[in-house]
Amino acid sequence: MSCVLGFDVGTRLIGVAIGNRITGDARALTVVPMRDKVPDWEALDRLMRDWQPQALVVGLPLALDGSRQPMTRTARRFGAELRTRYGINPDFADERHSSQEAAQRFARQRKAGLKRRRDGAKVDAEAAAVIVETWLSGLPPTPLS
Repeated sequence: MSCVLGFDVGTRLIGVAIGNRITGDARALTVVPMRDKVPDWEALDRLMRDWQPQALVVGLPLALDGSRQPMTRTARRFGAELRTRYGINPDFADERHSSQEAAQRFARQRKAGLKRRRDGAKVDAEAAAVIVETWLSGLPPTPLS
């Protein structure tokens, strides 16, 4: 059980990241469009088929004080749709500050010449990587055998 797909759900895009429970790391993968509050399920179907994750993690947007906000319901609904569609019960991870961390990472990578301005569209995928890393850091170590 090593492959994890993570999602940062927004109103226009869903950032997607891949994580590994054995190594404890994650990386940005792609963004999937939302049209009229409906995800591009064909794109998500392809990601599920290609990566065959054993776990799913959805970022849970909370206000700074930890209370719910309007996007909290959207993320929970997306998680329920994932469960229905793929038969995997997703975990939810607090995503407070994930977007800021993703933006800072992007800025550092641009400064180092590793990213270009046009790569900015994938900041949501980087936020998903932060969410997966947060979730992975709270898990007990996975045995290698």
